Amino acid sequence: MPHPSSLSKLKTQNSPLTTHAPMTTTPLVTLQKPKDISLNEIEAELSQIWHSQNGDKGTPAAIRATTFSMVVYEPEEFQQLLAILGFYKSPIDGVHGSATKEAVLAAQKSYGLRLTGRVDTETLAKLREEVARLPVDRLRVPNMDARGYTLSEAIAVQNPCRIITLSPIFGEDQGVTAQVSAYCPIEKTTSSGSLICCEYITLRGTKEALNRVSSMVSSLLIPGLPKFVWWKATPNPEQELFKKLEENCNCLILDSSYFSDPEAEFLKIQEMIESDTYVADLNWHRLSAWQELAASAFDPPERRVALSEIDRITIDYEKGNAAQALMFLGWFASRLNWQPGAYTETGGDYDLKHIHFTGTNGLAIAAELAAIPTADAGEIIGDLIGLRLTSTNLNADCCTILCSESTGCMRMEAGGSAQSCRTEQVTATNDQKAEFLLSQQLQRWGRDPLYEESLAVVAKILQLQKN
Repeated sequence: MPHPSSLSKLKTQNSPLTTHAPMTTTPLVTLQKPKDISLNEIEAELSQIWHSQNGDKGTPAAIRATTFSMVVYEPEEFQQLLAILGFYKSPIDGVHGSATKEAVLAAQKSYGLRLTGRVDTETLAKLREEVARLPVDRLRVPNMDARGYTLSEAIAVQNPCRIITLSPIFGEDQGVTAQVSAYCPIEKTTSSGSLICCEYITLRGTKEALNRVSSMVSSLLIPGLPKFVWWKATPNPEQELFKKLEENCNCLILDSSYFSDPEAEFLKIQEMIESDTYVADLNWHRLSAWQELAASAFDPPERRVALSEIDRITIDYEKGNAAQALMFLGWFASRLNWQPGAYTETGGDYDLKHIHFTGTNGLAIAAELAAIPTADAGEIIGDLIGLRLTSTNLNADCCTILCSESTGCMRMEAGGSAQSCRTEQVTATNDQKAEFLLSQQLQRWGRDPLYEESLAVVAKILQLQKN
């Protein structure tokens, strides 16, 4: 039987993220605007930037990267595909704003796809298919974002650092081009008046070309400082560049909301964790409010006793990505020591997934994951919508409903239960953009046992599907 406080203990390990400071635009001092140089001139050019800046007595001294360095693999494939096909005219910057949504809707309408305004698996496959039909001379993207400091709001305002951005492009392999720049947030100065600045190195080329310079990329990570890699795509352990960066970083940062096939990717991540790679998933942190409320629901002593009676769990999530639903189920099951025994997919309008567990007391437990079509979802694909915990023991005081909006509550309450349910509304977390969560992740040190234990359960579930 699980300890009565199995869930409530989590509140000391998972900080609630129900409120957030808004991200603001930080004014920047330009030490050097992006400048094209050759690969072997990168370090020399950066040294020249700092030498010239500190030699000017009329301006504050600039402190260069001293806290961490990070590689950002930023394919933004969907925006490039939309631009090549003529649907998208704005900068290729990875921002899922109104311009991106309008372009996606235009493409979906043109190709007869379901109108969602988001690049789901079906839309991405169609865009790739259409681009593959084009000749090589049509694959150039005229609106690549060459600023080199798109992460400044989330990162540069925190600490002096070095950001190395890798931007794969389509078209003919013509090698790798390099660009360097340096920017300082003017509101962040030391007591001596020194500016805290970030160096930006941007490398562009085809995937094949970037693979060829993987060793050079690793050498640009500053020795003696923490090294992060933010891989803004699905993990690819077979890719030479990915392998080299994984070997040389202290923390590999992913975001499973990007994954087109999270079930397959989670198994890869579990293998990396088992090989002692420190992996952080930004999407995991979007579950904090749900975890906090689920734990709080069992704070009363009379409800803690009923934890061991829970044998039905239903999780609704926005259709398009099951990552959050799987991770929440893995977290809940790991806390109560549920052992997965069977996994079936029955499909239908809600892409239903059914997972059966055995509790520590031999209790048979049934879980259902349902993908709910939403008319106007946020930019994060797969956010949780609703959760219901119940028991077939009608005397157990464990019925709990969590939901992100009234429609989520309505569906969960319509599920029926002879028990009296505790209902809570979760503050919407779909505004937790990756850049905001990244800035928080960079302040965390050490591995996250809860995440790793939860993912281990998810991997066991998915292995059942494979078998």
